[in-house]
Amino acid sequence: MCGRFALTLPPEAVRAYFGYRDQPNFPPRTDIRPTQPVAILRLEQGERRFALVRWGFIPGFVKDEKDFPLLINARGETAFEKPSFRNAIRRRRCVFLADAFYEWHKLDEKGRKKQPYLIRRPMQGPLALGGIWESWQSPNGSELETAAILTISANATIAAIHERMPVILEPAAFESWLSAETPREAVEAMMRPLADDALELVPITKVGADEPGLL
Repeated sequence: MCGRFALTLPPEAVRAYFGYRDQPNFPPRTDIRPTQPVAILRLEQGERRFALVRWGFIPGFVKDEKDFPLLINARGETAFEKPSFRNAIRRRRCVFLADAFYEWHKLDEKGRKKQPYLIRRPMQGPLALGGIWESWQSPNGSELETAAILTISANATIAAIHERMPVILEPAAFESWLSAETPREAVEAMMRPLADDALELVPITKVGADEPGLL
């Protein structure tokens, strides 16, 4: 599961890494949570574009969002088969813009005690979290764009604290990932764990702004 993440790099550094032509100016965010606006990269008429959407996926068939659970993650292994996700993963893949995410390690069997970890690249560069997005129309006719992060089995580093991790893409894969023309087999091949040494775990006392200098 990926339930909280961060984006703290300067906007120009993010723009250069992800290669979109927009020039948004956004503040650093150390604790991005479900239902909040999140920055994503997607293709629009063949171009990479920056967009803000709600983190919490709503499939197009949903009539009333109040009667539907909040979907912040989708399992990569089954997304092509699940009715909630299969249309989006075929045609509306995106990338969440991030530079770290968080996970909690259970210290007892019941999970009453947990150690939070910040997970990032050792050189503290950007992270491209693979996702899907959807445009949902409410009963009153208004439209809401929503997204979810895809997850896969953890690599050895993350498995020390949790069994799942987000799909993380390298820049060379962006075009294929974002294109609706990419075959299913190629998309599935991109949903694999990063190398064990590609990420580091940093123990923290609390997720959020009380950890100055970490990001």
